[in-house]
Amino acid sequence: MRVSSLLTAALASLVLAQPHVAPREGGSEEQQVAKLIEEIKADVLQSLHQREETMRKRGEQASCNARNIVFRREYGSLSKQERLNYIEAVKCLQKLPTRTPQSVAAGAKSRFDDFVVVHIQQTLDIHFSGVFQPWHRWFLHRYEKALREECGYEGYQPYWDWAKYHTAPEKSPIFNGDAYSLGGNGDFIPHQGPVIVPPAGVGGGNIQLPAGVGGGFVTAGPFANMTINLGPVGGLEGTAPGPDGGLGYNPRRLKRDVGPAMNTRYANYTTVLSKMAGSWAFGTEANTSSVDLLFKPDIASYRLLSEGVPYTIEIGPHGGIHYTISGDPGGDLFTSPGDPAFWVHHGMMDRMWTFWQALDPKKRHSELSGGNYGHITWANSPPSRKALLSDPINMGYAAESTTIGEVMDTLGGPLCYFYI
Repeated sequence: MRVSSLLTAALASLVLAQPHVAPREGGSEEQQVAKLIEEIKADVLQSLHQREETMRKRGEQASCNARNIVFRREYGSLSKQERLNYIEAVKCLQKLPTRTPQSVAAGAKSRFDDFVVVHIQQTLDIHFSGVFQPWHRWFLHRYEKALREECGYEGYQPYWDWAKYHTAPEKSPIFNGDAYSLGGNGDFIPHQGPVIVPPAGVGGGNIQLPAGVGGGFVTAGPFANMTINLGPVGGLEGTAPGPDGGLGYNPRRLKRDVGPAMNTRYANYTTVLSKMAGSWAFGTEANTSSVDLLFKPDIASYRLLSEGVPYTIEIGPHGGIHYTISGDPGGDLFTSPGDPAFWVHHGMMDRMWTFWQALDPKKRHSELSGGNYGHITWANSPPSRKALLSDPINMGYAAESTTIGEVMDTLGGPLCYFYI
């Protein structure tokens, strides 16, 4: 199938999959999103083909073209066999020996843990900073590469369409606990919900979040017997840190507290596609329904909507979905990659950024350092310089490192993928 027809069908399915919403002035949100997706599709295809043609005229070959581009898909859209293949690859990574020296992290016992270690080590540098989006994009790419090259996985990293399941994420194909899920929710334990606490040296106050409908150990699905080796580090009231600042060996069972409260509040259809694509477009916070205004928001506005304000109740879809998973290690900011659901969540984070970039690629494939989140310290505290495209993305012992500039475009450099 030609890449153009594949993208046409796939991107159109994004609209069809969304819940119905009431029409607004200027057409329904679904109609406005359909127009937006057509623009994204046209821009992506034009960019891909133009780039290849330009390089061909110079006697060069494009590293990413219509013949080798790959597509990441929504977890629930995968066939049962494809989901099983993904699950088995994750389990394989959890069985392979670690590459992290025990002198660095005595708790690392597997290749899967290597990725948790590097996230723990850099958490306060890679959130609310200019490196956040590109760092996690490369993190996800190298995790996908490990699944494929070290565990024989033939697919690509799936994502979690937050809005699609927002009224009952615990019943979604990701968490329903069947053989094709990423494990079930935690067993129900009556509780008040987590209180998140800022890490040492980070401003803000404690935040009480609503409870999910779990809270206990995961006892169903492929990861029911999973052992967490690292963490916790900090961030939840009443939770003591693990040995060696979370890098020591601390074996325990997986817990989750999945439920609709956080998902509905921060990542339903309106808050994701209206706010992240632009409340300016859909009239949720401004009196306009003109999709053309989508071209005005800058990276500072986008990230404030996407990531929220740290240690206030407005934590945005990024934090909102982390605390939709919640539990242990999902509720720990540092150790959260230790829950297999982390990776589908960050697949959606990268998907939204990829679509946003595609609206104005000439500008947005280099737009990095706007606002307080564009510096090299957490929300520019303490004050620091802006992040640069030449700044490194350090993967420690988990994978090869790179620079921010190398990963700003999913159709260039070492990357060649798009989302459907």
